Amino acid sequence: MSLSKYFKLFDISLQNTVVYRWNFLLRSLFDVMPLVGTVYLWRALFAARGQPIAGYDFEAMVFYFLLTLLVSNLITPADDDWQIAADIRDGQLNALLIKPVSYPAYRISLFLGSRTIHAAVTLPFVLLIFAVFHRYIRLPGHADTWLWTALSVGMAAFLQFFITYSIAMLAFWFLEISTIIFIVLSFEYFLSGHLFPLDLTPPWFQAAATWLPFTYELFFPVSVFLEKTRGPALYQGLLIQAGWVVLTWLAGRAMWSRGLRRYGAYGG
Repeated sequence: MSLSKYFKLFDISLQNTVVYRWNFLLRSLFDVMPLVGTVYLWRALFAARGQPIAGYDFEAMVFYFLLTLLVSNLITPADDDWQIAADIRDGQLNALLIKPVSYPAYRISLFLGSRTIHAAVTLPFVLLIFAVFHRYIRLPGHADTWLWTALSVGMAAFLQFFITYSIAMLAFWFLEISTIIFIVLSFEYFLSGHLFPLDLTPPWFQAAATWLPFTYELFFPVSVFLEKTRGPALYQGLLIQAGWVVLTWLAGRAMWSRGLRRYGAYGG
């Protein structure tokens, strides 16, 4: 019975997200615009250079950005940080604190529900984009790559959620956290590989990024699927990614516990 309530919350999240399915579809449509611009930009760059860049030719680069579009649509939280901050700031947390529900588990249930519907609505559209760019697709040459990629993508989803959750917990101490959210999103966009593959950067930068959590939100899972990360580097990356998932989860729990001591629940 202790788990059944969270399955019910998951079901409620599914139903609630279905109401806004067109929002997700339109957001995915707008995600295509940067992709088209990126393709033309790299086409011009490779035409001028006339040779691969850091092991990427034009087709591999296009496939990289196709994969980032797919992975980000599967795992990226949708406004969870704003919703959690609003729960704290506006006192909506009061109604949850008096119920036999763990708030972190409650938010995870809602996150999984919204991601499930988001994937169901947008995945056909993303696959259509893959069909348009089918000549650039290069499937892995090793069967185990699919397993490692699935594991890495799953951990990337929880890593993104726990980072989002931890940032939202700052609402216990700050009235407005929008600036902090935008700063973290800026670092995230650059250091996760949204803008360009991180293996195009200098070796010292790659070495430093290896120990940051942002790398494992997007670039690492895509790199695993492209089989650019294999052998000892793969196992090390998975261990670091798992470590960051645990650390961000512990950080979120600690901030929740300390934040509750500052929280004032007023009203009837």
